[in-house]
Order: sequence, then structure tokens, then C-alpha cells
Amino acid sequence: MPSLKALRTRIASVKSTQKITSAMKMVAASKLRRAQQQAEAARPYAERMDRMVSALSASVAGSPTAPQLLIGTGRDKVHLLIAVTADRGLAGAFNTNIGRATRLLARQLEAEGKTVKILTVGRKGRDYLRRELASRLIDGVTFAGKRRIDFTDAEGISTTVTAMLAAGEIDVATLVYNRFKSVIAQEVTQQQIIPAPPPPEAQATDASSAGYDYEPDEETILAQLLPQALAIQVYRALLESAAGEHGARMSAMDNATRNAGDMIKRLTQNYNRARQANITRELIEIISGAEAV
Repeated sequence: MPSLKALRTRIASVKSTQKITSAMKMVAASKLRRAQQQAEAARPYAERMDRMVSALSASVAGSPTAPQLLIGTGRDKVHLLIAVTADRGLAGAFNTNIGRATRLLARQLEAEGKTVKILTVGRKGRDYLRRELASRLIDGVTFAGKRRIDFTDAEGISTTVTAMLAAGEIDVATLVYNRFKSVIAQEVTQQQIIPAPPPPEAQATDASSAGYDYEPDEETILAQLLPQALAIQVYRALLESAAGEHGARMSAMDNATRNAGDMIKRLTQNYNRARQANITRELIEIISGAEAV
């Protein structure tokens, strides 16, 4: 059995850890509220923009002058996977789930004869994927030290993707991120952003029969609309991931705080037993010595 000093040291260490996890839980809870509001506020606009782009894609399908951001390159050879994770850990399986989903998707595409390139957003995703897919990593974006994600951050990522598409380096681009559902639940989501995915059959029928009037002209409108639509989809993924990160960290730190409390109780019981055993042994020695005299 450990000595009383060792038990006291262990109890003090666990108590210090408990204070840290409790503080991190409260910090994550305070950040979660704002991040959740941002993610939920961005959903209606992003979803409506996604439906509109899908309808445009259906209406101009087969047109030789259709923009690449809308219909892609026409090939299905090189796939870009954009893995959105966090820059920090201590969030349970939040980052691991994205890394595992990206790895499985990359293996599946390569088994089909595709070429895979990976762009990581967040240090944890880069560190995870570097272990097995280092040769597929082409770039990494990190927001470490930023207090809040802005739309300009999403525009930077979308500009990089657009430049790769224009240079013929990629054919298909897919976002892999955690969609925020609740404090204790995040859903791993794979969203194709280039080319625009086809709409459901009902929407496709409406899109094919609908006519669009462009003012001033089609090229000018789409030249401004499509890059913005791409940035909006990336921005939504960043906001969803940020909200999911804070929720996952809050849940993980709550569990860690509870586990630390249980460990403190067990260690305290062991300490009391050891202390009582020492007292009993000393009493026996004193009584035995007195009887010997």
C-alpha cells in the first residue's frame, strides 16, 4: 500500500487537475453560447444559397459556357478533401472523428482509382492525417490564437480552392466537418462543394422548367455570386465546427471533472484506511511494550 505522504501528494495532484478541468468546462460553456448562435444563424442563408446553386447547376447542365465553380471540370479524377478540425485538443473524439472519416474517404477514393489531395483546417487534423496520409497533404490552415472566426477566413480558403480549380489541379472538392447538433452530439458531415451537387428530383424538375433573368448579365452575376456562395459554404462549416468543438470540450471536461471527483473519493478512502492502520499498529506496539515491561 502506498505511504500516507504518497497518497496526500496524489490527492493534491488530482484536486489541482479537477480545478483545471472545471475551469475549462466553464470557459467552453461561455464560448459555446455565442458559437451556437452564429452557427444556427448561418444555416438558413447557407442552405438557401446551396439550393439556389444546385438549381443553377441543373439548369445549365451541359452548357459549354457554364462556370467551373458550378459544374466543375467535367472530370472525376482528382479529389480535394477539406478536413475541418480544431487547433486544440481535450475535446473527446471531436478531432479523431474527422480524421478517421477523412482517412476512410481518401482510402475509398483511391481504391476507385482517384487521386486524393487533402487540405487541413486546424492543427489536430493535420497532425492526425500526417501519420498515414502525409503524401496527400498539400496545405494546412490554422486559426490558433484567433478569438473569433470571420468571413474573411473562409474567403481565404475558398480562394485557394478556386485557384486550384482554375489551374486544373483538382476536379472535385468535398468538405468534411462536424455539424453541430447539440452540446453532446456532433454529426460528421461530408459536403461536396465543387461541382455543385444535383438537387433532389422535385427541385430538379422545378429548376429545369424555371427561367432565370439576369441583370446586368449572366456572366457578371455568376462571377460574383459563385465565389461568394463557395465562401459561404466554407464559412458555415467553420462555424458548425467551432460550435461543435466547444460543445465537445464542455462535455469532455465535465466528464473529466466527475472522474476526478470519484478518484479523489477513492484516494481519500485509501488514505483514511492507511492512516487508521498506522494508528492501530502503533497502539499494538505500545500495548505490547507495556505488557513486556
